[in-house]
Amino acid sequence: MQPRTSAEEWQKRIERWRDSGLTADQFAAETGINAGTLRFWGYKLNQAKRETAGIAAPPKKRRRAVRSFIEVRTTASDSSFDLELGNGRRLRVPSGFESEALERLLELLERK
Repeated sequence: MQPRTSAEEWQKRIERWRDSGLTADQFAAETGINAGTLRFWGYKLNQAKRETAGIAAPPKKRRRAVRSFIEVRTTASDSSFDLELGNGRRLRVPSGFESEALERLLELLERK
């Protein structure tokens, strides 16, 4: 198992990605990270920034935070990634899966 990458490290990666002008797929290929995970963290950190700035997000149903997840690197031909949700549950997320759809899916899974 690979060690988890901190939110601070993802923040640095997201800033480098946005400064690069590259697409998520291009940046991920150049840096050896998963493009789907890059997009997910970009969305997650952008939401946190909006909340800190006091920009209201649309009202949502009560959510429970995902307790833990790890990136599982895959082969170059398969750019999907797995999220470990706890209690022995894993979710395989295909390449290009929209971050908003992923957030809704995680909300549903956390209810169970």
